[in-house]
Amino acid sequence: MTKFKKLANAGQSVWYDFIRRDIILNGTMQSLINKGIRGITSNPSIFDKAISGSTLYDLDVKEFLNNNISPIEMYEKIALKDIKLAAEKMLSIYVKTNRLDGYVSIEVNPNLAYDTEKTIVEGKRLFNQIGLPNIMIKVPATQEGLPAVTELIAAGINVNVTLIFSMNNYIDVAEAYISGLEKLLKKGNNLKKVASVASFFVSRVDTAVDKELEKIGNKELQGKIAVANSKLSYKEFNKILDTQRWEHLSAKGANIQRLLWASTSTKNPKYSDILYVQELIGKQTVNTMPPATIDNFIDHGNVEETLTKNVDVAEEQIKKLSELGINLEEITAKLQVDGVKAFSDSFKSLLLSIEEKMLKFKEL
Repeated sequence: MTKFKKLANAGQSVWYDFIRRDIILNGTMQSLINKGIRGITSNPSIFDKAISGSTLYDLDVKEFLNNNISPIEMYEKIALKDIKLAAEKMLSIYVKTNRLDGYVSIEVNPNLAYDTEKTIVEGKRLFNQIGLPNIMIKVPATQEGLPAVTELIAAGINVNVTLIFSMNNYIDVAEAYISGLEKLLKKGNNLKKVASVASFFVSRVDTAVDKELEKIGNKELQGKIAVANSKLSYKEFNKILDTQRWEHLSAKGANIQRLLWASTSTKNPKYSDILYVQELIGKQTVNTMPPATIDNFIDHGNVEETLTKNVDVAEEQIKKLSELGINLEEITAKLQVDGVKAFSDSFKSLLLSIEEKMLKFKEL
C-alpha cells in the first residue's frame, strides 16, 4: 500500500497542487492516481507557470486565434480545457469515494476577490460551463468572498474557500458554508450533492512570523507558529462538528467542510522539507502538495496521526507569541491581502504572456 493510500486510510486525502496539459495526457496523472492522489488544485500562479513557461499551449492559441477573442477569453478556453480533462480523469475517484474526493479546483478571477456579486456570477458561470459534478470553484476568504461562498453553496455549487490564514477567518468560513447549506435545505435540495473545503495556508505564516521573531532575537518559536496555528484551527473544526446546528445538517446528509492544508512546501531550508505534511496528519482533512513535496513525502515521510498531538504546546506557543508583542491576527490579515495581490499579479502576467503569443502567431 502506498503512503498516500495509507494517509487516506488514516482520514487524510492528498490532492495534487499542480496542473499542466502534458501531465494529464501522458499518463503522469494516472500514475499519481494509482499512488493515491485524490484531487487536483490550481490557481493563477500555477496556470501562469504552465502557460507562459512552455510551448504546450501554442496549438490552442493558434486554434482559437481566428475567433477574434481577448487574452482573458483565450486563457479561459485553455484553462477550462485542462480543468475539464483533469476532472474527467478524477471522476472515477469522485464516484468511488461517494463524493468525498475526486475534485478539481479552479479559481475565480482573482481581481474579483473584493466583489461579492461578480464572484457569485463568475462562480456559477464557470461551474455550469464546465458541467461536471466534481468541479470546485475557488473563492478567496475575504470579507466580500464569504457571502459569495454562502450563495454558491446555496446554489448547489462546490466551493474551495482559499487564502485562509487565521483561525478566526476559518471560523467565518465555516459559518459561510453552514449558512449556505441551510439555504440549500430550505429550498428542499439534496445536501449530499454539494461539497466544500476550507483551504488553510500554512508555510507563509512561518515565513512572516519568523521575520518578526528574528527582529527581537527569539529563536524558540521560529518554525513553530504555522503548525500551532493550524492545530488550533483543527480544534475549532472539531468543535463545530459538535454543535447542534451542524448535527441537524449532518442528519440531512450534509458533507463536512474539511480543512485543507495548502501552501505546504517548506520555504525555509533549515526546516524539514515535509514539515507541513508530517505535523498535520489527521482525520477528515486534505493536504494539497506540490510535486516536490509529494516526492519528498514518498521518500521519507511517516504516516502517523499528528494533528491532535501537543495541542496544549501549540496553545502555549501562540500565547507566548502574543506576550512577545507579535500580533498574529494582524500578520495573517496582511498575508491574505498579499495572497490576493500575488494571485492577481500572476493573472496579469499570464494574460500578458498570452497576449504576446497571440501577437506572435498573428504576425506569422
